[in-house]
Amino acid sequence: MAECLFCKIAAKEIPARIVHEDADVVAFEDLNPQAPTHVLVVPRKHLATLNDLGPQDEAIVGRLFRTGAKIAHDRGLAGPGWRAVMNCNRGAGQTVFHIHLHVLGGRTFAWPPG
Repeated sequence: MAECLFCKIAAKEIPARIVHEDADVVAFEDLNPQAPTHVLVVPRKHLATLNDLGPQDEAIVGRLFRTGAKIAHDRGLAGPGWRAVMNCNRGAGQTVFHIHLHVLGGRTFAWPPG
């Protein structure tokens, strides 16, 4: 999608601190980190919200979470703990309408969130 910020990052039309990329997903440092580690994992395929997922998208959602777990492991967060967050629509805090997984760690988190 031409006007999507995350599509442009995935296509390397906009610079980002990329920490992982493969044929299906791109992961990069969040520009407004909410924790010492805050990485966004996005599919290369444009999907605006979680509500737009179809049966054909099940594998890509799994890839987002597996990539997030690898990043957390590589950064030493697997033992102490980390948080995976996906927001859906404005009321839940989604500001970029391209699904993405937040990988957060390096500090203690409160519950409930928000």
